Amino acid sequence: MRFLFVVPPLTGHINPTASVGGELLARGHDVAWVGHPRTLAPLLPSGAVIFPAIDDELEADIRAKRERWLGLRGMAVLKFFWEEFLIPLGHAMVPGVSQAVTAFEPDMIVADQQALAGPLVAQHAYLPWATSASTSAELINPLRTMPKVDAWVRDLLHDFAGGDIRFSDRLVLVYSSKALVAGEFGEEVAFVGPALAHRTERVDFPWDWLVGGASVGSGRARRRCVLVSLGTLNGPAGERFLSQSLEAVADLDVRVVMVAEPRPAPANVLILPSVPQLALMPHLDAVVTHGGHNTVCEALAHGLPLVVAPIRDDQPTVAAQVVAAGAGVRLTYSRARAADIRSALESVLDEPEYAAAAELVRESFLAAGGAVAAADRLEKVVAG
Repeated sequence: MRFLFVVPPLTGHINPTASVGGELLARGHDVAWVGHPRTLAPLLPSGAVIFPAIDDELEADIRAKRERWLGLRGMAVLKFFWEEFLIPLGHAMVPGVSQAVTAFEPDMIVADQQALAGPLVAQHAYLPWATSASTSAELINPLRTMPKVDAWVRDLLHDFAGGDIRFSDRLVLVYSSKALVAGEFGEEVAFVGPALAHRTERVDFPWDWLVGGASVGSGRARRRCVLVSLGTLNGPAGERFLSQSLEAVADLDVRVVMVAEPRPAPANVLILPSVPQLALMPHLDAVVTHGGHNTVCEALAHGLPLVVAPIRDDQPTVAAQVVAAGAGVRLTYSRARAADIRSALESVLDEPEYAAAAELVRESFLAAGGAVAAADRLEKVVAG
């Protein structure tokens, strides 16, 4: 079988497809990706087939728009997201996706929920398509309490594609489980849990630092370790929270890995611009995050409790899922001070019920099947 993944130039949206695509490749299928080649290449299996639909100029424009989006508040955030980012990105990607379909001749398109060109081209080519839901937040339609706004979004989608193409009526791959996502869903919605297998992380890390000079696995006792990360897209918006986090952990008996640009830090904090996050997870005891779906689910897949300070987008919904599961503490991002962060972190580290709840979510993820279950469902759709 031949599968074509259509993705935006966003790491958190590419990662699940790298895992599922890797599983399909391991089964002997032909797999290709279409998007921004320079963003895709470091995240995909070696030798992955990549078709361009986004050039460097468009990718730079997307990053610039993301920076402007981070400075907005209220309904301006949603308006900018749809009118300045999602719909224009869809239009821009259509030619490249169409050319990839012609060249690769896939049996099926798997489109990230923010890559609207995927389902549009699939419909025109009479190809079956599945949705790769890189966040579970939209499944519960967060706009349901704002019917006029919801109608406005649906009108935009109708103008773009003749209808609402956010989710496939054949298959929606959700990288979470019902232990986190409440609600009733159709049979096309497959909760497969985080897709973590076959992932590639080409980032170095000083592993000896975790145990104070002793090599990992040496048996020497280590201090508890915490990851602090606000994801790859928040930039200057995270500066205040990061500085407060540094103050919060300065005299705690923990080691802290913080993903940030270099800055003065206490001796127990290691600051790096990027980390091999998935490889790091087994060595952690808790995670402090903005509530990005990937980071939250990767942490819970390792039974790690969380401190979640959502900023915008789907993050408040993801944070609410964590709290409802009992697996973490939520903070108000814009108002959280060092004392608040410290108190929340001490709670998830020292109060066993948080780790116990995270472990229950981890078990639900294992039962969901991950990339194997996702590949099974994709094969089933193509086989008819």
